[in-house]
Amino acid sequence: MSPENTLPIAEVVAPPQLEVEPVPSLRWRRIAIMVLGTIGVLMALNQQFLLNLAGFQPLGNSYLYYLIGIFLAISFLHLPVSKAHPNRLVWLNALLAIAALSSCLWLGLHGLDILQRGWEYDAPPMADAMALIMIVLVLEGIRRAGGGVLLCTALLFGTFPLYAGHMPGFLWGSQFTPLETVRAHVLGVESIIGIPMQVVAELVIGFVIFGSVLVATKGSEFFMNLANALLGHRRGGPAKVAVLGSGILGSLSGSVISNILTSGPFSIPTMRRVGYPAHYAAAVESCASTGATLMPPVMGTVAFVMASFLGVQYTEIVFAAIIPAILFYVALLFQVDMYAARRGLDGLPRSETPDIWPVIRSGWPYLLSLAVLVFVLMVLRMESRSPYYASAVMILATSFNKETRLTLARAKGLLMDTSVNVANLVAVLAGIGLVVGGLSYTGVAGAFSRELLLYADGNVALMLLAGAVTSFVLGMGMTVTACYIFLSILLAPALIEAGLNPIASHLFILYWGMLSYITPPVALAAITAANIADAPPMRTAVYSMRLGITLFILPFMFVYNPALIMQGSAGDILLSVALAVIAIWALTAAFEQWIYKVGKIGLLSRLVIGASGLLILVPELKTSLIGFVLLAGVIGINYFLNANKPHNRYKGSTQ
Repeated sequence: MSPENTLPIAEVVAPPQLEVEPVPSLRWRRIAIMVLGTIGVLMALNQQFLLNLAGFQPLGNSYLYYLIGIFLAISFLHLPVSKAHPNRLVWLNALLAIAALSSCLWLGLHGLDILQRGWEYDAPPMADAMALIMIVLVLEGIRRAGGGVLLCTALLFGTFPLYAGHMPGFLWGSQFTPLETVRAHVLGVESIIGIPMQVVAELVIGFVIFGSVLVATKGSEFFMNLANALLGHRRGGPAKVAVLGSGILGSLSGSVISNILTSGPFSIPTMRRVGYPAHYAAAVESCASTGATLMPPVMGTVAFVMASFLGVQYTEIVFAAIIPAILFYVALLFQVDMYAARRGLDGLPRSETPDIWPVIRSGWPYLLSLAVLVFVLMVLRMESRSPYYASAVMILATSFNKETRLTLARAKGLLMDTSVNVANLVAVLAGIGLVVGGLSYTGVAGAFSRELLLYADGNVALMLLAGAVTSFVLGMGMTVTACYIFLSILLAPALIEAGLNPIASHLFILYWGMLSYITPPVALAAITAANIADAPPMRTAVYSMRLGITLFILPFMFVYNPALIMQGSAGDILLSVALAVIAIWALTAAFEQWIYKVGKIGLLSRLVIGASGLLILVPELKTSLIGFVLLAGVIGINYFLNANKPHNRYKGSTQ
């Protein structure tokens, strides 16, 4: 698994070939990673459940230093100095891993001194030396795990305190000396060990473990079989299976790329078998998996960071995000169904799809663990412990079946998967901590928001448009979590001060930040799926953007109508959801040139029905009524014109 975890971060940098090390002389890396990963997981369990193992219960800042040291060391052992030459300079990887462990161990052992003696402002030479080493290691870690763009971002904003006093206008801020900057970043609590790293330590590691357990015990196969049993035999069934199956898997793993690699080899060939072109099948899988960062409970770890920034319960984020995420998958189902109806594509033969009840009976361990997760998360409100309980239940319940029980080999894979995913997260978010710290310590973040409000002159639409473009552009070079953290500091406060709902403002940034997964030129999800389908990458990306068009509209919908994020009365929420579904159906019909019970429609009808959908979305009675009139008119006219043209309709249009 991996909340962003495997997340957008590990997704890019955690190649599966690690599990089978082909070079005997380098197998020691696997052993080292598994030993360090075991220590890291035990430390997380010890801290989470206050076990006091061997009398060890470190302070909060010491615990964070220890975790950074362990998982940064793993990232150096796992990620090569150069992707082009992965087996070169192996000695350097080992040296950096030792340096990470040594420096962070020293800092962890002196955690109490750092707090009580104010080393953030005046530290002894040894503390300064260790802090400097840690800065260098964090920068190298983010280079390997996040790439050049993230490294440059971390350097630019991490060094900002050095020259903030010379910047013009709202960019002016408090200036630090080089030594003060190093101390603030490493020994202070707003940078490397700030909110992002605290969220990883407190919440994310547990959900990474949960996702890894799900994969190791073959839970992903169960959810795909469940989707196949429900929808495989329907019109265009394999595409619907991809949407539903990837949606369920993504909601539990929070990972886009690993989701594609897990379900894509099954869903894409079956889609092609019933008649979907290769590029369209890959686009469906990429869009369905991209929803992994939107669908609760995991949401690619961003939900946990969001809750910390907003100072609200994690469950509030889950409730707010659920309706937009479901609307996105509803739109995908509409589109693949209309595409199949217009082209007469059938589903799989009923004999080739499993029966629903045997599938459910075989998957009771996963359903039980999911129920435990939801109960502990939502009812008991124990967010940080819920994934551990759910993982324990899943391991125990699957042990009764030899096909799913956790064998020694699977346990090793589980440990390796967890270690690598957490390591990639730590490497990236430690670097992003430099960005957070640089903006916080200089005071520029608040000034930027005030200046943005001033320039927008109260025009909320202009601010949203600027925020959408900024989020989208940054999303091309950053992971979703990194992009979100950056903009939540700079942009979200301005949106909130402009009067927008706080949760809606933060979700707006998240949605636009993750669009780069399916939008050219980056389109990482689309390109990954295209490789599986052997389809043209850019053509797949274009179709992914078309299938995911709802993602471009949804953020504006819930910003202007907070009822879609559970803000309002039950009546307002139900009415808003109903109108949103009708509007999404209308927009889908316009894109797919198809109306149920009517058939294929022409260009003028597509324009009118698309306009009606947009009007219905506007949260005002008059515009919604106009939209309904246009919608009813275009359906009625097309039904009358096509009444004597049965060849224009597909018999299975009601499936």
